Amino acid sequence: MSEQAERAPEVGFDELETALREGKVVVDVRERDEYERAHVAGVRLIPMSELQQRWEEIPSGDRVYVICQSGARSLNAAAALRQAGVDAVSVAGGTGRWAKEGRPVESGPPE
Repeated sequence: MSEQAERAPEVGFDELETALREGKVVVDVRERDEYERAHVAGVRLIPMSELQQRWEEIPSGDRVYVICQSGARSLNAAAALRQAGVDAVSVAGGTGRWAKEGRPVESGPPE
């Protein structure tokens, strides 16, 4: 498989904001301590280290948005989900750039 075929598509923050408003599934694949420090409101925590064990929590019907701190882990997770038949995309820039741009973040444990 070529590198291009393995790579998942990336989306920007405008598409992420629309997805969040529409109630789409956004999965944060960072570890729990990273998530608790700051996360985009409305995302679901499934750490990359738990992704394989929690596969059934990810719906396969609609597009799934995957976010991490900078975009590297989310690219890998989205690629893995796509190989499993999920329409997954990575959020370019991740939570770090989202916060740096002054967009709202929350802190605390997952609900």
